[in-house]
Parts: sequence; structure tokens; C-alpha cells
Amino acid sequence: MLNQLKKHIDNRLDFLNKNRLLIAISGGVDSVVLTHLCHQLNLDISLAHCNFNLRGKESDDDEKFVLQLADDLNIEAFTESFNTEGYASEHKISIQMSARELRYYWFDELALQLGFDYILTAHHADDNLETFLINFSRGTGLDGLTGIPEINNKFVRPLLPFSREHVIDYAKANNLKWRVDSSNESTKYLRNKLRHEVIPILKEINPSLLQSYQGTINNLSDSGDIIEDTMELFLNDAIDVIEDNKITFKISEFKKQNNPKAYLFEVFKDYGFTEWNDVVNLLETQSGKYVVSNTHRLIKHRDTLLLSELFLEVQEDILILDINQEIETPFGLLTFSKTNGVSLNDTTTIYVDESLLKFPLVVRPWKIGDVFFPFGMKGKKKVSKYFKDEKLSLLDKESSLLLCSGNTIVWVINRRADNRFRVTENTENIIKIELK
Repeated sequence: MLNQLKKHIDNRLDFLNKNRLLIAISGGVDSVVLTHLCHQLNLDISLAHCNFNLRGKESDDDEKFVLQLADDLNIEAFTESFNTEGYASEHKISIQMSARELRYYWFDELALQLGFDYILTAHHADDNLETFLINFSRGTGLDGLTGIPEINNKFVRPLLPFSREHVIDYAKANNLKWRVDSSNESTKYLRNKLRHEVIPILKEINPSLLQSYQGTINNLSDSGDIIEDTMELFLNDAIDVIEDNKITFKISEFKKQNNPKAYLFEVFKDYGFTEWNDVVNLLETQSGKYVVSNTHRLIKHRDTLLLSELFLEVQEDILILDINQEIETPFGLLTFSKTNGVSLNDTTTIYVDESLLKFPLVVRPWKIGDVFFPFGMKGKKKVSKYFKDEKLSLLDKESSLLLCSGNTIVWVINRRADNRFRVTENTENIIKIELK
């Protein structure tokens, strides 16, 4: 197995030979074998172990085992203790999901702070098959059927070509010691139920199950490449505008396709949407309707779809005490400076009469009933009516902020100044307000 792994790394993962590596180690046979193999290949490795405090003394003994192994091999080891049950309760997620989030966050932090280039995990071919069956049983797209990626950003799985049987045989042949996690025997978890009850039956039916599955993975990956090429061409036509806070897609491009739902799924699948019939309905519904996921919102606006992260409203008014203060806004940095000359107002810069301002100024979200006097126009207008006339999308309306002097609007930030604060021939001191 050592020679096979060396050949695999040299052929496909040669970058591992030249970089600092952090091995995620539980103390179980898979990660212990990975550690020994990497050590024998003289890779630059350190160990990272998570103590999730879920099995009492057994969890503590796992940690001690990993530290002893690191000492025996003369390599660096890091350990971290987590209140996994507390995290699960606080975030209202399962214990397994909590452990996953905690460990991957910690691994990322270690890599960033200590300069590790890649993080190795000991997933093997059987883990890959289990993941396929889990995704298949829950319902998934093509990505969910292609298994665990060998390389995913900083995470690398060099043992994916090897079976669990390969790993255990190597451990026994080399008299290695490892820890056994008693929770892995419980079939209350779906992965364990598949591992202990379903996959043995499948292997009995087809002794070459893992090889057959690998062939299926290769075929699916090839199909995925075709879809990726097709989607790249489609997006070149479908994406209208890419901005900091949203991406605009042309509805007409989706409607041109024989199966618009398939294209909608491929474009928006990574943004957490699950109600795909609702997403499809956006193509025909009235402007302003939207669908939300946990992280994003997809809005129908006229003949486009607007994708954005969920907007976090400003919870408190932001006070500006004097003109020397700079303010961070969702649109950029708001600055104030005295000037002798005036250029034309635009969406990012306005000029006002200093004598008309009453500090502290306030930056706040707009509200129903707000009224201002748009620069360059006679008379007043409700902010809501101004937004409607400007044909702003729901997203743009929600994210709009006002700069106010007392209760009076000075500027609909990044859009229109108020005429009452304009510079005139009687103005003695001019303030330039700029959004950078």
C-alpha cells in the first residue's frame, strides 16, 4: 500500500511532496494508517485532533493516544476540546453536524494561523460509497452522486483509491495500534446503518462493488464536465450584470431552454434553495415575488432574476459627530471634507451648504412616510414614490440608506441629494460628501 500511495501522490497529488501538511486524526485506524504512510514517505506533516467530549473517558483516551503517537513519530500535534452538545443545542443542529462544523472551522483556523498549505483527511473508497448512498437516499443532483472530491480547496483525501479492507490489512501487517470509536457501531446513524447493514449485502451481491462504483463515478464525472461546459456558455448569455451585492440574470435566456428547471437548478443549486417549483414559478410570476434560502434570496424584477445574499438590516442609527468622521456603509466609505469649488452632484458625491447642517448627522434605513425634495426638482416627493419612479428592485429598496440632519433628509445615499441643502450664491462654506 505504501508503494501504491507513493505512486498515486507522485502522479496526481505531487504538490503534497512540497508543502506543509496537517493531518486530521481521530485515532481510528484510517487516520492512523494515513499518518504512518505519510511519515514513511517523509512528507512534512503535523497532526490535528478534535476532542468532542461525547464519550467521556473514551474521548480523553483518544486524545492521549494521538499525543503519544505524535511523540513516538517525533511530529507536532495539536488538540482542541469542544463542547459539542452545547454547540448543537445553541445552533439547533444535530450532534454530527455540530462536530463537522467545529472540526472544519478549527482545521481552517490552524492552517491559516500556522501556515499549513493543505489539510489531509483519511477518507477512503468505502467512505465515498457511503456518501453516495446517503446523498442518493435523501435526493440529490449530479454533484451529490460523484462522491467525495479528492481535492476541495485546502482539503485533500489521498486514500480515496483504497478500500477499508486495504487500510485494515496494512494496519495489521505492520502491527499498528489504533483506537476504536464505540459510537461507530451504533446503527442509529444513517452512515453506520449503511456501513453495517446495507453495504455488506451489496458486496455480497457484487463482490466487485467498489470497482463498479468507481467506474460509475468516472462516468458521472465525465457527464459533469459536459454540463459544466454547457453551463459556462449559458451563463455568458444569461448573466446581465454582476455587482457587489447582487447578480442579475435574464429570464429570457432560461425560457429559451427546453428544460428551464434544469438550468435554474444548475445555476442556483449552490445557494441553498430547495423549493425548485417555486423557483421555476418566478419565471412567470409578477415583479417583486421572491424565493429565499437560509443564505440567499432570488427576486423576480421585471424581466430579470436578482440573486443576493439575505440583506442584514442596519439595527441602529449611525451618528456622525463632525466632518472629520468617516463612516463605513454597505455601499462604501462615507467621507466629509470642506471645499472651495463645486462640481455637479452625482450618485456618489454631493455638495451641501455647511450652515444648513445640524450635527450630529444620522445614517439610517429609509422608512415608509419619509419625504424629501429631490435635487434638481421642484417640490417634495415620498421616498417610496421616488423608488417606484426609478424602477428600483425590491432588493435595492431594502438596502437603501438615508443621510439625515435632524429629521430632514440630506441625501438618499448613492442616489439623490435633497434640494434644501444645495449650494447657492449665498453659501459661504461648502462641504463635499463623498461615497468611496
